[in-house]
Amino acid sequence: MTPQQHLDLEEKVVAMLRTVYDPEVPVDIYSLGLVYKIDIDDEGNLSIDMTMTAPNCPMADFIVDDARYKLESVEGIKSVTINIVFEPEWTKDMMSEEAKLELGFL
Repeated sequence: MTPQQHLDLEEKVVAMLRTVYDPEVPVDIYSLGLVYKIDIDDEGNLSIDMTMTAPNCPMADFIVDDARYKLESVEGIKSVTINIVFEPEWTKDMMSEEAKLELGFL
């Protein structure tokens, strides 16, 4: 995979992550700052480190399943691994400016 193909694929992954929402929050998981790492190897295997807004998030399984389903549909992605991590702990400061505005934090 060329560097440009890798960049294009990562952009498609980010675009798809922007379609995944926590049902309790009207902002996508990428803008919320829940995605910590996106790693795509040369074979198209995708690994994502992400967190939840709280360790006991009742919608965690739904969000992960939705993300996996959508990411598996991205052309060029061969497999998807989603790792839920809690370090560093998520804070509101990790949200994009748009997310903060949408949720009334600005």
